[in-house]
Amino acid sequence: MRESKSSLVYQTNKKSGVIYVYENNPYWSKEKGQSRARRKCIGKLDKETREIIPTQGRKTKQEAKPNGFVSGQDKTHPAMAARRYYGATYMLDAIGKKLGLTDDLKYCFPDSCKQILSIAYYLILEDNNPLSRFEKWASIHKHPYGKNIPSQRSSELFASITEEAKARFFKLQGKRRIEQEYWVYDITTLSSYSETLRQVQYGKNKENDALPQINLALLYGEESGLPFYYRKLAGNIPDSKTVTNLLAELSVLGYEKVKLVMDRGFYSEANINGLYREHLKFLVSAKKSLTFVRQELDAAADEIRMFHNYNQDFGLYAYTVTSEWNYTQQRPYKGDVIKEKRRLYIHLYYNIDKAAEDERNLDIQLAALRDELLSGKRVDGHEKLYAKYFDIKETPKRGVQVTAKNEAIKDARRYYGYFALLSNETMDAFTALSLYRAKDIIEKAFGNLKERLNMRRTLVSSEKSLDGKLFVEFIALIFLAYIDRQMKIKKLYKTYTLQDVLDKLDVIECFEYPGKDLRVGEVLEKQRLLFLDLEVLPLSSLQSTGI
Repeated sequence: MRESKSSLVYQTNKKSGVIYVYENNPYWSKEKGQSRARRKCIGKLDKETREIIPTQGRKTKQEAKPNGFVSGQDKTHPAMAARRYYGATYMLDAIGKKLGLTDDLKYCFPDSCKQILSIAYYLILEDNNPLSRFEKWASIHKHPYGKNIPSQRSSELFASITEEAKARFFKLQGKRRIEQEYWVYDITTLSSYSETLRQVQYGKNKENDALPQINLALLYGEESGLPFYYRKLAGNIPDSKTVTNLLAELSVLGYEKVKLVMDRGFYSEANINGLYREHLKFLVSAKKSLTFVRQELDAAADEIRMFHNYNQDFGLYAYTVTSEWNYTQQRPYKGDVIKEKRRLYIHLYYNIDKAAEDERNLDIQLAALRDELLSGKRVDGHEKLYAKYFDIKETPKRGVQVTAKNEAIKDARRYYGYFALLSNETMDAFTALSLYRAKDIIEKAFGNLKERLNMRRTLVSSEKSLDGKLFVEFIALIFLAYIDRQMKIKKLYKTYTLQDVLDKLDVIECFEYPGKDLRVGEVLEKQRLLFLDLEVLPLSSLQSTGI
């Protein structure tokens, strides 16, 4: 009998899903006249780390020790006893289950779900700390992955997150959103030190940062307050150029009956025509300098400022005009252009306080311009303003004489305090304004990304690493958005900051002991109430010990 080199064989148990690893030793059998093999089970395969966990074999009753004690070990010390912080990570576990976030991640990323969640938890709880500090945090917290994720492993994790898996995740999350709610769409800039990323380009930086940038687009549920989709864009692409691709991707992901809320940076004739063409509802801010908007403002100026159009809660006057949009659609395949009238609602608003503030600021500016002219200290960049607002004469005897152009000043003030929203869905002006102001949640989201989640300036140099890190940051953002929304609903911001809430829950400990149920430490009444305000049910073993 001669033996060949041994190898490893992997076999999956269909019922449990456990992958067993066998040492396979082939040999030649003279009796059978053929090659045979002896197999010995040496362990189980860890699906996440791909490491082999050795089996300890079957033990006799004498060898088996209860309560987590190992043969030959001091019986007074448990083998794996540990005390860790658990309150905040338990809260995140519960939120993940409530939102279907954990289930969707397991489905789309079966091999790395726990690692994604653990890094997301770290980003949320360790405000603005780099991933290099993950090891210390992981050693003192109970978290989904349960082990350290070294820098090399986190880079490999980010690189393993594919576009296909992300698309599945976006589709699943979109289905969990409220079907009839509006979706807020906006874009922010993320500056980058990298010179190797293709999409890092110089563009209109929204924070006046001198660095090149990438653009990040987010889609939020107006009512749910939760993000469910994002796109990474080249830094030199204007906002208005992104809507067409957004609509195409939403269609691919199977989203129907879309309703979008957008600021005026997304307004263009092409975008409005595209929204009409796809039969989608929209609410978008529009510049009051647009000809058709200004015509309606001129016609309705006196009516807008009537008392019955005033809303005390908003502190504004509002008026809705039913108008028509000149819809056009080019059809290259037929060689023609469709031209139709589509119904459009123009919501006009007047803010008397803003008008007064703008007038005062204009007067301050005009006074400064006049002083520059009279003193002879003209500024090159102000020449157009001098010509627009003043008649300037200079004689040897009287010197410089400056006279204000009252009609030009009157025209400048004429539209102060006004703004407009456009919609193709029937609603009153203040309902439209409430929906539009919901975009504030996306501004909060951008702030969380840049500040709490440490994404103001990207440091990665690999495209795949950046894409993967953005996805994990996005997962963390969903958790933060939920907590922020609950804090607003329960008016917790009157007493706490978001960091206060996380810190107060983070100090709750748990004690893990082999062979025993998880034991949770003492919980104060204030901590118990925070769980309830976040709509997280405290564990049954949590006991109030007073305030």
